[in-house]
Amino acid sequence: MRRWFNAVKGHPSGVLLVAQLLAVLAYPFAGDTPLGRTLIGLFGVLVLAVAVYAVRATPALTWVAVVLGVPVVGLTIAEGFVPTNHQVVFWSALLHAAFYGYTGYGLIRYLFDDSWVTRDEIFAVGANFTVVSWMFAYLFMALQVVYPGSFIAYQGGGHRTFLELLYLSFANLTSVGLSDVTAVLPHARSVVIVEQVAGVMYVALIIARVVGLTITRWRNT
Repeated sequence: MRRWFNAVKGHPSGVLLVAQLLAVLAYPFAGDTPLGRTLIGLFGVLVLAVAVYAVRATPALTWVAVVLGVPVVGLTIAEGFVPTNHQVVFWSALLHAAFYGYTGYGLIRYLFDDSWVTRDEIFAVGANFTVVSWMFAYLFMALQVVYPGSFIAYQGGGHRTFLELLYLSFANLTSVGLSDVTAVLPHARSVVIVEQVAGVMYVALIIARVVGLTITRWRNT
């Protein structure tokens, strides 16, 4: 048991990556009901706690993550009970985006902090990718509150669920272009363009950095 605890403690980025992926898999089972949204909100609190712990293991400032995370927790739970309140949804999405953006910043600093690749830094590459995807998904959510009809899908116009926007975010960041969700209003398209550029830069800079350090480590052994 202690060995498992030490493994989890020593790989916060790996735990964050698993938690993010489990959250993605949990969304379809929750359903668009008050109970489902509350359960997803509570699981989101767990993911946020893991994110704070992951940032705590990086050179980033933990207190910034905590200051951003505390109101996010309250808004996450509130959103489960009042999903039609536009102000709650907007501020929840905006603070979620800020929180995940700062977590991504912390993970990037973690990756560039030394000249030696550790196992947890490999996990951090995947964890940071999911964190950035969630950040843009929440930005999309905030955008469609301010500009209704920003995104359409094969069902037509109307309000897009968070899972649909997360699907769009992952499709953009990975550059696979498989999402049936499309940005149609100018502000939404602008943010989508920024995410597409971020996806290309991520592969060009972060992956190249990790591969280079891995080769250096291999040559020195």
